Amino acid sequence: MTIFEPGRRVHVVGVAGAGMSGVARLLSERGCVVSGSDDRASPELEELVGAGVDARVGRDPHHGEGAEVVLWSPAVAASHVELVAARERGAELVPRARALAELGRLEPVIGLTGTHGKTTATSMMVHVLNAAGRDDSRLVGAPVRGVGPNGHWGGPQLVLEVDESYGTFALLEPFALGLLNVEPDHLDHYGSLDALEAAFTALVARTTGPVVAWGDDPGASRVGAGAGRDVQWVGRDARHAWRARHVELARRTSRFVLEGPATSLAVDLAVPGAHNVANAAVVAVLALALGVDRADVVRGLSAFRGAPRRFQFLGVWRGADVYEDYAHLPGEIAATLDAAREGGYRHVTAVFQPHRVTRTATLAGTFAGAFAAASRVVVTDIYTAGEANPEGLTGEVVRDELVALRGARDVAYARDLVGVAALLGEWTEPGDAIILLGAGDVAEVATHLSGGLA
Repeated sequence: MTIFEPGRRVHVVGVAGAGMSGVARLLSERGCVVSGSDDRASPELEELVGAGVDARVGRDPHHGEGAEVVLWSPAVAASHVELVAARERGAELVPRARALAELGRLEPVIGLTGTHGKTTATSMMVHVLNAAGRDDSRLVGAPVRGVGPNGHWGGPQLVLEVDESYGTFALLEPFALGLLNVEPDHLDHYGSLDALEAAFTALVARTTGPVVAWGDDPGASRVGAGAGRDVQWVGRDARHAWRARHVELARRTSRFVLEGPATSLAVDLAVPGAHNVANAAVVAVLALALGVDRADVVRGLSAFRGAPRRFQFLGVWRGADVYEDYAHLPGEIAATLDAAREGGYRHVTAVFQPHRVTRTATLAGTFAGAFAAASRVVVTDIYTAGEANPEGLTGEVVRDELVALRGARDVAYARDLVGVAALLGEWTEPGDAIILLGAGDVAEVATHLSGGLA
């Protein structure tokens, strides 16, 4: 028996978050009696209520009364009144790492991991298995467009976005794993890149079945090579057993041929960019290793229409295409801007909202080089995500690094999103692309653009 048997009463603190909302949905569909709370009302909270979750707004020690198991988002402090009350009642408090490990005991995990691209690649895998006629369970960081919400209980396996933040994957033992990339992130938790890579290496070593890795990524290469087990390598480099060849990149699509031992697949994607070619190649090789038919792999990947907030087209403003992208790490930013540049736009204007104080302080210098494909860059103040900022750090630290690297002419700082809109009014021309980058609320810039989006 596991802690998530049908009929078990489970309460989720921070239930509307991208990760915990999916857990709540999955457990409700499994037959658990699920309640939850979040600090603010939101469409996600309303949708959870519609899905059978007793989700409430605000903090109240009476929320979750009667729950035998209490889960919480990593962003929730141990002093939260509902956690304190649950301890006093004798409920079993289960951190996210253990919750995912328990779910992995219920069904074998097909995991996609890396410091970026996880939501996209996991959604691609959901589409591939859906094309094969399967109804696997899933936990993804966003709804899967064309399939359903971010959490679902089905079978026979669990397709899981394997998250490294706060050591979330530390107890997980996947059955199959796709490794996309590894670059510095969450160093406030891990302390160093070496420690982060060691955690990924341990995850790969714990995987009981096939592991597929993108061999062109230096971090993924070090992790896979150090795991002491067989890894199927895929990349564009000729040394890999599986290769993504004949890559064609367009403004909103991409295509490639996946060549491997005694097989070849022509893949058409409805999303742009070399990074999505890499994501799709890892998913395809992993799906083939799991016995999915070649035709289903191709059909499933072609059905993928992108993940929310991943190079998502918002509309046209003054003749320029406006996109939102969740990219908040240097590698993600570079990949997104490369995809925009490959689209043939006249100018690519990047609006970057740094995310978290610790990340900005650690990576400020590294961020500057990620904007090579941008014609112009606007940096906003930091979206702190609730982190303390005792030194009063601002986004100007990233702006200053950019100015040092490329000069001041096409770099600007805007403290708020209204100021960003004003700058865009001075810079934007027909035929341009505007990319709103960050994991915070940077997309709200679109609401401040005079005249609005068409």
